[in-house]
Amino acid sequence: MRKAEVRRKTKETDISLSLDLDQPLDGPVQTGSAFLDHMLDLLRKHAGLGLSVVCNGDTDIDMHHSVEDIAICLGEALGKALGDKQGIERYGFYYVTMDEALARCCLDLSGRIGFVYNAAIPTARIGNLDTELIEHFFRSLAENAKLNLHLDLLRGTNTHHCLEGLFKAFARALAMAISPSRRVAGIPSTKGTLNA
Repeated sequence: MRKAEVRRKTKETDISLSLDLDQPLDGPVQTGSAFLDHMLDLLRKHAGLGLSVVCNGDTDIDMHHSVEDIAICLGEALGKALGDKQGIERYGFYYVTMDEALARCCLDLSGRIGFVYNAAIPTARIGNLDTELIEHFFRSLAENAKLNLHLDLLRGTNTHHCLEGLFKAFARALAMAISPSRRVAGIPSTKGTLNA
């Protein structure tokens, strides 16, 4: 039963998010940005997750608060759904090509926050989304899920391809990390915990 629901309501956003790590069921994805909807839809598809998120945010200002708060909710839900992380692989890594773009993700569900983002995105905006917010999305997700996350865009000239490659690489690395461990029983740490 690795699932969680998170509700976040502030003066800036009102978000309902549900996550199921084992049942890849589709639900609504409504963020206020068609491009971010697309990225979250492919994240759930390539990670094999059940994910739904509905956000009503102050998009008349810009997408900043919505992007940040969705990431906070997703990170919190991931942490809750994983519980004590017993029996998981823990580590995940993946390369994804999108035509001319090549993206890489390496992550560790360590319970310790670390974030490195090395991605020169060709344009400052796609749809109604400032592309600098993608780094903020992944940073907020990593902080709230308490994971160590490294994302690198190794090459790419098309903004859509670059960002889609990053999201797909993250999704596939996450799918690996949350999968049942092939060799390690119990909690995959000599400390005996991955939540401290």
